[in-house]
Amino acid sequence: MQHLTIVLIGLLMMNSCAKEEEVVVVSTRFGDMVLEFYPDVAPKHVESFKIHAQNGYFDGTTFHRVIPGFVIQGGDPNSRDDDKMNDGQGGHAAKYFGHGDESVTASWTLPAEFNDRPHVTGALSMARAQEDNSAGSQFFICSAPVHRLNNKYTVFGQVISGLEVIQNIVNSPRDSRDNPKEKVEMTVSLMPRSTALEQ
Repeated sequence: MQHLTIVLIGLLMMNSCAKEEEVVVVSTRFGDMVLEFYPDVAPKHVESFKIHAQNGYFDGTTFHRVIPGFVIQGGDPNSRDDDKMNDGQGGHAAKYFGHGDESVTASWTLPAEFNDRPHVTGALSMARAQEDNSAGSQFFICSAPVHRLNNKYTVFGQVISGLEVIQNIVNSPRDSRDNPKEKVEMTVSLMPRSTALEQ
């Protein structure tokens, strides 16, 4: 009996010391969105996004493309300046994943990790060019279900708090290029799930 008690105490201590799940908080002038990750289906996308978040890569960038009933898109370092014409053309993976020239950081892209996670409202997915393995740092969050993107773009997370923020951003007045007329800048940080949801 004493041995069983010691084992149980040991298990409880291990559980309390286990690292809590990390989530991402995207802060904007419209409020905060909390998103969980799906490393089980898109480990490289999650890893790249986390590295960029830790390094401050996304801070000061904007949601440069907003389309009601579709998505809000951001994560392009080009969007930090006042030249909106090059928004949507920049960004790279946070480390070398075997695509691009290893010696040229700007060429790094992510391998596609298409999966069965659907593009529902709040889904966090990766923007890319026509080639499957061409995603860099630009991501989008669905403002409505967009099932035609399923298995064609990599879903790697989901908004679990702050869905109303997506709607406020997507309905911002925008120009002919779907870029908000007034910048919607973001700050992106990682924190334990419980801490993020308490805020």
